[in-house]
Amino acid sequence: MNRTLPVVRLRVPTHEDALAWHRVFDHPDVMEFHGGRSAELSVYEELTARQRRHDAEYGFCLWTVLDEAGDVVGFTGAQPWPREWGPKGEIEIGWRLGREHWGKGYVTAAARETLRRVRAAGVPGVVAMVDARNTRSVAVTRRLGMRLAEVYTTPESRREGHCYRLTL
Repeated sequence: MNRTLPVVRLRVPTHEDALAWHRVFDHPDVMEFHGGRSAELSVYEELTARQRRHDAEYGFCLWTVLDEAGDVVGFTGAQPWPREWGPKGEIEIGWRLGREHWGKGYVTAAARETLRRVRAAGVPGVVAMVDARNTRSVAVTRRLGMRLAEVYTTPESRREGHCYRLTL
């Protein structure tokens, strides 16, 4: 089934977006694969600041996703893989949406724009690291044309994680 994707706008996260992300992600379903509980505001303050640095340095980051009305619905974007295990040295794409925005096509629309932007920045390929149980994110990787490349046991959670790859 092909449906029309919603119109989304991506912007470099502002300092105020830290509060918006904190609010929109404050739901157990959203955080199920991200530590299981809501993060403190300071986590999002640091994350948005880091993304502004990434944008300045690389020309891409985890962008704030805005819906047609201009409301923050989550983030999507790309950044260097930050951990010592996994696809070190590669560019990871990722996404997170507020629970009330799931199932509406926002992630697919925003992730496609992310791919366009990182390709324009000269990135030759991307990875997406996804908890194997996260069927929604696995479905997004497939819609983007990504293929399962590696399977990991994540050091923090001891869960199975999948590494999907896409050559741009």
